[in-house]
Amino acid sequence: MQLPSLTRVKAIAQHSLPAAVLAAVFLFASVPGVAGHDDDCSRRRERAEHKLHLAIVHHGLYSRQADHWRRELRETRERCQSVRRLWWDEHEHRWRRDGDRDDHEH
Repeated sequence: MQLPSLTRVKAIAQHSLPAAVLAAVFLFASVPGVAGHDDDCSRRRERAEHKLHLAIVHHGLYSRQADHWRRELRETRERCQSVRRLWWDEHEHRWRRDGDRDDHEH
């Protein structure tokens, strides 16, 4: 059995490495679009929840700043519900579509 020459191995590596990198880029670039429809809603909700938490810690539960972030959180949830037909499932802590309701919910 004869081993391939070193120059042949280098040539194959030079051509296949860029192709593999390009394939990986396309694979990972397409994932966010496929990953979920609620990424933007989740990101906005998480930001508002975080800001609300910080406002409560730094300024108090009933402060003007906490009230502001409570309104932001409520508006974010309402926007996602109306525009994207999503609703926040407090029990499962996730956004759900109108048709996602379980028949056995209580």
